[in-house]
Amino acid sequence: MSVSTCYVVTYPYSMLCNMTETITLPSLRKTRSRRASAALLSLFSVLVLASFRPAGYPPTFGASDAESLQFRSEIVGYAQNFLGLRYRSAGRSPQTGFDCSGFTRFVLDEFGISVSSSSSLQSRQGIKKSLKDVLPGDLVFFGSVGRIQHVAMVVENTPEGIICVHSTCSRGVIVENVSTSKYWKPKILFARDVIRGGDL
Repeated sequence: MSVSTCYVVTYPYSMLCNMTETITLPSLRKTRSRRASAALLSLFSVLVLASFRPAGYPPTFGASDAESLQFRSEIVGYAQNFLGLRYRSAGRSPQTGFDCSGFTRFVLDEFGISVSSSSSLQSRQGIKKSLKDVLPGDLVFFGSVGRIQHVAMVVENTPEGIICVHSTCSRGVIVENVSTSKYWKPKILFARDVIRGGDL
């Protein structure tokens, strides 16, 4: 028995726009039709991604390190599906765009981990963790003493620094090394584990 596989392809926005540029003025109806199709395709891609619920859920108490790391890898892998999505103040969904804490809340919620939509409140959830010991899925907080201004999710802790995925005001959802960033490095405050800490 043959098994068919269905793939969802998301086209770059620039490619979708170019679909309309080769149509001449006499083909106005075709132009409008292609523009409408392109818009629907783009919207469909976002809705499919947003409706996908990952299979993993928080490991039970006493789960092995391997199981825990696999779960964390699934979280950060899912988070990177949204790279390039625009920033939106108070945004909490892929349809609108995310602010920093709306992004971390949305991703974690998809894996059964409940956190606040406020970065200030997230900074008091879970358990505090040394920056040198952070793992994928942990949250890193930025700002000044006494004031939380931003939150990012750890993708990887490397000898070169902490790689994070986060929703930024200027570039939307991106992955970068916050330990070497001239902008973010001076603002790093501390990290928290809301994955293991959420079960304590």
